[in-house]
Amino acid sequence: MKWIALLFVLGLLPVAIGWLRGNPQQLPRVMMGLGLAQFFSGILHLTVAPISWAMWPGFNKGLELSVVDAISVVVIAAAPARSRVANLRWPIGLFAIPVLFSATRTDVPMPTLFYAWQLGRVALLVTAVAIACRDPRTPKALLQGLIFGLAYQAVMSINERAHGVVQAAGTFGHQNLLGMITHFVVFPSLALLLATKKIKWMWLGPVSGGLIAILAASRATIGLAGLGYVLLFGLSLLRHSTARKRKGAMLAIAAMTIAAPLAYATLGARFEKAPLQGDYDERAAFEKAATAMLHDYPFGVGANHYVIVANTQGYSSRAGVAPVFGSRSAHVHNVYLLTAAETGYAGAVTFTIMMLWPIIVALRCAWRFRRDPRGELLVGAAAALIVVAVHSMYEWIFVLATVQYLYATLVGMIAGLCHQMGYWTPVRRRRAAARPTPDDDDEARSDPVPA
Repeated sequence: MKWIALLFVLGLLPVAIGWLRGNPQQLPRVMMGLGLAQFFSGILHLTVAPISWAMWPGFNKGLELSVVDAISVVVIAAAPARSRVANLRWPIGLFAIPVLFSATRTDVPMPTLFYAWQLGRVALLVTAVAIACRDPRTPKALLQGLIFGLAYQAVMSINERAHGVVQAAGTFGHQNLLGMITHFVVFPSLALLLATKKIKWMWLGPVSGGLIAILAASRATIGLAGLGYVLLFGLSLLRHSTARKRKGAMLAIAAMTIAAPLAYATLGARFEKAPLQGDYDERAAFEKAATAMLHDYPFGVGANHYVIVANTQGYSSRAGVAPVFGSRSAHVHNVYLLTAAETGYAGAVTFTIMMLWPIIVALRCAWRFRRDPRGELLVGAAAALIVVAVHSMYEWIFVLATVQYLYATLVGMIAGLCHQMGYWTPVRRRRAAARPTPDDDDEARSDPVPA
């Protein structure tokens, strides 16, 4: 059945490419669909694995293809040949080098190649979004798709809580995964809300994200959401202070004050049902095992191999990881340490570059063109990636395709917006690319992402 589905999609690609070439005005709708697909491809089974290792204990269990990949191919192929570039792909390629090299460090290289394939899909999505977001209409449409997807997850979380679930996970299977996903949507949408009141539906982003954070009862999600709000307001006001932004900051403080007791209550219900276990610090035990692994294998044990090496070579046992399936089948709760253990020091360095470089580019472009309203979305995307980077110090789930797709979406959006604003053009042409922002009293007339 999976081969029939795969052949069907491949057969439709030329038709879809021809349609989009002939109807470029439909690109915003296509990108809205791309945003929605990232929230529905799992529950609608829109992913197929031509090669599947379902029993593999790593985080990637096959060579997968999804409807998101198909849409990416359509967007890239429908674009003019000269525009099929994306300036922020190179950090992904740089990280892929130690990932591929780590395949030589293991007797079972195929699972490592699964992860390398996933990174290729991430680079494909970055390219597609970067190309699309050079159209001023597209960033808003793409973000709306993400917002509607997150709103659906908020509804599902409310339904779970109504049925007695203490830690709601939406349709993603785990509350920590859903919590991290909210960061990618909440902060860009909030950034646009601060910049203008002409953007419809953007309020659904922060509202849905706030509901999910409370209902998920995850300490990291709640704490880092608060940190992200402070960071976003600080960066946005520092870049260009307006009366609307100052009013928004005051409203946000009031909203967090109201939400704090609710968050405290959900955390209390969580720990009442599942209290913390005495002196056993599982997070520390995982980190001890991963650190020992990196010490013994400075070039890594192989991407996508942490769990099997930790168990077969005794690292989990010596580190004191509880001898139960839930613990011995889990990854170290720190994506940087996980990456270092699997791909070595080179992998840790290049992965960190991959995480940080889009943030640097977004903030540099936003500050270089401080009077350009499009920079507000860059600030929101940068704040989201900063929060995700910090959150990843306490979670390993960034390596999942679901999260990396959202990372690629924001990176592509940053690349497209920077291209719009002339960040990579010669200095003499930048003045023509940047548009002035109205005075503070007129900020309501500006639109960072025109319809």
